Amino acid sequence: MRAARLLQILLLLQNRGRQTSVQLAEELEVAPRTILRDVAAMTEAGLPIIVHQGSGGGIELGFNYRTRLTGLARDEATALGLILTADTPMVAALGLENAAKRAQAKLIESLPDKTRQEAQRAAVQFKLRRDTAVDDERVQAMAHAVDARTVVRLRFATPTEQVIYPVT
Repeated sequence: MRAARLLQILLLLQNRGRQTSVQLAEELEVAPRTILRDVAAMTEAGLPIIVHQGSGGGIELGFNYRTRLTGLARDEATALGLILTADTPMVAALGLENAAKRAQAKLIESLPDKTRQEAQRAAVQFKLRRDTAVDDERVQAMAHAVDARTVVRLRFATPTEQVIYPVT
């Protein structure tokens, strides 16, 4: 559990820049003192962490330190965003929903900026329920339209046309 928290602190500092111990504590649902102990352990392990005290202070990574999950193309980042936020019956059956959310947050935070933004966009843009028939060609066509940010016109059950705008 602690190792996972240390990794998440590293990724948060890397992607968000300077954070206070209170901000990190709220994000990770621990006490600020726990964050300070974790930062001390990370510094002892050789990570270049700088702690600024006083008003406007905080914790940050020094020397432009970066750790990255690189090499993902746009479509791969989109797929990863969907995979990580998909409603998975197996995860629910094992009672691992909270663990899955923590893993998702860590993986997405580890991505480079543009890739992370693409994965987050896909996660927000596409929400499938468990009962969605993804093999239905109409669902696939609508998903492609949403991804391309295309306005769609539908006619069903009534002679009037419905205009659907993708969420951006």
